[in-house]
Amino acid sequence: MAIKVGDIVGRLSYKCDIYFRVVNIKENESGQSIVILYGEDMRLMADAPYEDLQLIDTSEHMARQKQQEELVDQSFELFKQDYSLLREKHEFYATNGYHSKLDFFQIPGKVLHLDGDPVYLRKCLALYERIGVPVHGVHCLETEMPEKIDELIERYRPDILVITGHDAYSKSKGKKHDLNAYRHSKHFVQTVRKARRHVPNLDQLVIFAGACQSHFESLIRAGANFASSPTRINIHALDPVYIVGKISFTPFIEHVNVWDVLRNTLTGEKGLGGVDTKGVLRTGMPFHRHSEEE
Repeated sequence: MAIKVGDIVGRLSYKCDIYFRVVNIKENESGQSIVILYGEDMRLMADAPYEDLQLIDTSEHMARQKQQEELVDQSFELFKQDYSLLREKHEFYATNGYHSKLDFFQIPGKVLHLDGDPVYLRKCLALYERIGVPVHGVHCLETEMPEKIDELIERYRPDILVITGHDAYSKSKGKKHDLNAYRHSKHFVQTVRKARRHVPNLDQLVIFAGACQSHFESLIRAGANFASSPTRINIHALDPVYIVGKISFTPFIEHVNVWDVLRNTLTGEKGLGGVDTKGVLRTGMPFHRHSEEE
């Protein structure tokens, strides 16, 4: 059966370890068909010869999806436990340790999420909604992010900025320290630098940047609070959301310990890292519930 755009495939040379979505098929200079691939669950961009690909049938794809959904649910349950403990702590401080009749309200940090993949963006927005984080999602090609970031920051004024999409390191293009050996790391770096011109302080605008195998050190030097990928491994499509959720629901008077942020992600410290950062949540009171008669 012929492979076409939109199909789910695996690479035979890698024993189909990662499932990919076919996004384009083109010919190289030798007339060989080269297929452009986006990871189905990992933020990885790759290309492969047509003959190296195997179609994944529906039952296999559904079984893998079920496994991924179970992992996401596990991370979400851990996040909920953390959030419940945080809320109890906030309530204690907001009422000076007393049981007050006054209800308090919370204002979590606003997120601007730039994503190079519209499918991943939809998945992330669904998880943001599930967690309760206010977000504006924008689909933007990685190569266009540096040109568009100024206008987007002015329009949305976020507390947290996510810059992600697809990336990959290519050994044939250079060593791991060479930024030019990566598909989109340089575009992520340029976008972070331009964002920092607007808001230089790391605690006034919290930035997550990167995707699979991204140049972690360059992203942190450019001004990202959190980035991928310290050991150049693949990261899960939803990992940025869990990092952002932790920061969004941590009070601005508290620091977010890096390990506390990473431990509920699906990838962990090998694929994600960062620097100590303040939270962005603000708590206020009183909160008066108006009846329908008022």
